[in-house]
Amino acid sequence: MSYLKGYTIKPYQTTKGGEVIFTDGTNTDIRANQVQCEAYGYTYDRASGTCNSFRHNTNLNRAIRNINNKINGARNITELGTNTVQINGSNNITKGFNNNCFINGIANEIANGVNNSTVLGVNGKSNRDGELMIGGGLNAIGGQEADRKVSVVNLAGVTTDNTTTKLTVNGTGGTNYINVNENSIVGFEIYITRLEVAGSAATLGNYSYKNIKGVVRVSELSGMAFIVGYTRNIGKIGVNGTTVMVESTTGGVNSITIDVTDRTNVTNIWSATVTLHELISTNIRF
Repeated sequence: MSYLKGYTIKPYQTTKGGEVIFTDGTNTDIRANQVQCEAYGYTYDRASGTCNSFRHNTNLNRAIRNINNKINGARNITELGTNTVQINGSNNITKGFNNNCFINGIANEIANGVNNSTVLGVNGKSNRDGELMIGGGLNAIGGQEADRKVSVVNLAGVTTDNTTTKLTVNGTGGTNYINVNENSIVGFEIYITRLEVAGSAATLGNYSYKNIKGVVRVSELSGMAFIVGYTRNIGKIGVNGTTVMVESTTGGVNSITIDVTDRTNVTNIWSATVTLHELISTNIRF
């Protein structure tokens, strides 16, 4: 751009934020005054003392990434990659790259990368795909800090022989187990169904249905310790199969799941509904 008649500076460049920087032919960091700015057809912002070619909208990227979200309430935050999420309440947050989630309540959180999760109540922190969670309230009780929550997670999988197999969240495979926190007590109740669907040794339609109750202490200092207090074979046609709640920590991520086993030449579908009662210490290590 050429110099306007009577002016010794002209526009040099426009920043990403929309501010126009001027030059006098030697210096390239000059800010124009209002007269100079408007002479070149730009808009002068008196509050900031800047010459602008467009108004910078700091919420633009946020609006783009939140195009499919519905937010009702104050001080709710959806971080980068949050999509098709609905939040009702206040002070809730999705930590990013979350899809198809729902939050209703106060001070709830969905961890980064968690999908298809529902969080209700107060101070619930979801870190598992497909989880239904109820937060147990604000964490200060008599000066002691703790998070409390109730969660329901589905584990599923298929076996075709007598190899011990770990069930995964929603049967998604890989190492998608139930994440647990260090310094926590996790009570669990499991209802698990086994159905024979194929194989030369199978009887199609034979099944078993079992209930297991227990607890695991997840210690930062000494690892996991399981106690199974109750096992009941509710009903079956054929055999029961073998089911055990076990540690499944992988890649430094603390987790638990169910090991299942049945006979060779029998294809089984396994489905387990797991209810978790969690008390997580936030100020002591054990």
